[in-house]
Amino acid sequence: MTPAVAHAYIGVGSNLDNPIEQVNAAIAAVRALAGTSSLRCSSLYRSAPVGVTAQPDFINAVCAVATTLPAETLMDALLAIERVRGRRRDGAPGGPRSLDLDLLLYADRVQDAPHLSLPHPRLHQRAFVLYPLAELAPGLTVPGRGRVAELLEQCAGQRIEKLTR
Repeated sequence: MTPAVAHAYIGVGSNLDNPIEQVNAAIAAVRALAGTSSLRCSSLYRSAPVGVTAQPDFINAVCAVATTLPAETLMDALLAIERVRGRRRDGAPGGPRSLDLDLLLYADRVQDAPHLSLPHPRLHQRAFVLYPLAELAPGLTVPGRGRVAELLEQCAGQRIEKLTR
């Protein structure tokens, strides 16, 4: 029996240790995950930090993947990629980081568990997620939150810039 394939969206971000290179390396690592194929990745975006503002701007992207991995296994694989790229989770939440990989959406799954909440609990409030997500899937609806295009309107005041490669 062939495992079911789920479509998922992964947020990628960095603001330390050569952020563009960190994001590109993370995208390559996601593309290499067993049981997962990359459908598409957004452009890169430069965005202002949210929350802890006294830190460098972030470089962000979103990747759409098809995967046979369960959501929890995929999240564990993303955390492993972070560790390989030098991410330590000992700083203040929202602080600077070499790499941040977030499982934003996994099919239409909704869950709130200590290890994984889906959709990502702050996805609907973050321009640095919504702009690249809208680039990939402008008609997408975030379960329990609404359409990406409508959610973007609520983030109009957040500074974000699409980069040219």
